[in-house]
Amino acid sequence: MYISRFWSRTFLIHPALLWLLLICNLLGTIYGYIWYDAQLEYTAQHESAWLLIFVPDSPTASLFFTLALVFLLFERRFGAKWLGIRMLIEALAVVTSVKYGIWAVSMILAGAYQGDALVWQDYMLMASHLAMAAEALLFLRFFRFGTMMTALAGVWTLINDTVDYTYGVFPWLPRPLQNDLVAVQNFTFLLTLLTIAVAWLGVRRSGRF
Repeated sequence: MYISRFWSRTFLIHPALLWLLLICNLLGTIYGYIWYDAQLEYTAQHESAWLLIFVPDSPTASLFFTLALVFLLFERRFGAKWLGIRMLIEALAVVTSVKYGIWAVSMILAGAYQGDALVWQDYMLMASHLAMAAEALLFLRFFRFGTMMTALAGVWTLINDTVDYTYGVFPWLPRPLQNDLVAVQNFTFLLTLLTIAVAWLGVRRSGRF
């Protein structure tokens, strides 16, 4: 069996694999929101309620990808009526999954480089976030969104970044990185811009505009 088969359309769009990924992403999304429970509670007690939506970045990215899988599984049932919503969710799924997947791994490794001790949860988080980024890139060519939805997803993600670092609701960082907030902020915005560019290049390569 050629290894290229594992990223072929026949393999990746097979209903059995889509259902498996849907279940895994749904469970990961639920676990992610539970993981953010303490920060959500803190934000609810000390900040304005409207900021809550900007706290759980990775679980929301996973939620977008889960919904994108639903649209792939039930493509005929949704039809043209839901196409606009579908394309926006797909674009958000790709941009945010790649961005936060890479971001989380980078923060964990940067913290470890500065002396933060890694525990098993850190390795689990790195594996799951790398999977988030990888699956989004693999499925980008099967989605329907084009340049406009990529731009909208990019604007939303940049707004999220701005809110995170203006109001201090960014994901809690490893302790050694708390003195490097400006560098983290700059890295975050740069990563968002790079992710938007990658998504746009994927759209162009797939012939969607």
